[in-house]
Amino acid sequence: MGLIARQAEAVGISTVCMSSALDITQSVNPPRAVFLDFPLGHTTGKANEPDLQYSIVHDALMALGEMKSPGSIKILPYRWSEDESWKNTHSEDARLPRTSEPQFQFEEDRILYKASKK
Repeated sequence: MGLIARQAEAVGISTVCMSSALDITQSVNPPRAVFLDFPLGHTTGKANEPDLQYSIVHDALMALGEMKSPGSIKILPYRWSEDESWKNTHSEDARLPRTSEPQFQFEEDRILYKASKK
């Protein structure tokens, strides 16, 4: 999403990305983002809770006007549950932590990348 957001910003369209993967958002560095410590796939809140969903989207849009520095990430104050136990049951994300170094799904991709840098 960060790449798309930067392209939209380049033609004058302001953007704010919504994320529940802070390390990925920091790595991609979109122009502006809001982060919720929610399970992946639930960035706008829980199903069947329209008041919560409205509040999250409202706060994300308000952050769009508040954040002035490129790469800003605002952490929204919402909690998925009273404690952190949900993280034990919603840990479907088996991806590697993001870094500034390229990561490859297949070895052949790594080989092609290295060859393109020669």
